[in-house]
Amino acid sequence: MAGRITSLSVQVHNPDRANVHIDGEFAFGLAMIEAAKLSTGQFLTDADIEALKQFDEVERAYESALNLLSYRPRSEREVRRRLGRKGFSEPAIEQAVQRLLRARLLDDEAFARYWISNREQFRPRGAFALRQELRRKGVSHRIIDGLLEDVDEAENAYQAATKRLTRWQRMDPSERQRKLFGYLQRRGFSYDVMRDVWERLLAEELIDQPEND
Repeated sequence: MAGRITSLSVQVHNPDRANVHIDGEFAFGLAMIEAAKLSTGQFLTDADIEALKQFDEVERAYESALNLLSYRPRSEREVRRRLGRKGFSEPAIEQAVQRLLRARLLDDEAFARYWISNREQFRPRGAFALRQELRRKGVSHRIIDGLLEDVDEAENAYQAATKRLTRWQRMDPSERQRKLFGYLQRRGFSYDVMRDVWERLLAEELIDQPEND
């Protein structure tokens, strides 16, 4: 593959990248900032070409990760998995991830804080469910344990319950209690927390007291 560069041209669909032609034939694509260091007539050895390709793969992996992170924070495991699915090699993924970590653009603790806060605001979960979700994202037990200490599980369960009560207005109190407990259980809340929430709802007269048989 070694040979002399015969042309450097801007890619039609991506002006930030260039096509490198060697001996009249397309050889590889390259970020424009790197292509600017090359010149027509320059001779590239096989080693030169391989080094340029490897460098470019890392850059593409890094840019892909930045695009992914622009939508929401991600855990390190998430980023690694997504880059792997896009076909990047393990060495390129490793270098891109290390670059993101150094820049603190990847931070599992910050991600976990975001995840818990987002859940509390939009889809409250119990500590058990939060732990399972974060473990699937690759967050360490140490980080999870530390952050869950600050989670008000009772308040999360209460918020989750009050958002659903209107759906069960027409049910009799006993059926409403069964529905509510099932709903909270599926979201990882313990029986003790569910019972406390039920008693709070009764005390605040947000629901009717079930009749005894």
